[in-house]
Amino acid sequence: MAWIRTVPDSDWGAGDPPLAELHAKVVDPTHGRVDHIMAVHSLNPRGLGAHLGLYTSAMAGTATLRKVERELVALVVSLENHCHY
Repeated sequence: MAWIRTVPDSDWGAGDPPLAELHAKVVDPTHGRVDHIMAVHSLNPRGLGAHLGLYTSAMAGTATLRKVERELVALVVSLENHCHY
């Protein structure tokens, strides 16, 4: 659970059109919830959009590596950086 205050998943469509538009792009279709790493941006939809753009570019930016290989690289980098999420 993030220690940063976030907008609950159930409130993403209530009163904030930019956040509601982003919800469909960041919600996990299998579990119906937003990952914590994306939810921490929920109070700043512009920041969320920027994070989503960076993630999308990094995960689909080249044909050199498959997505699963990119995810593995990200995992190793996170482990080396002692990232706990």
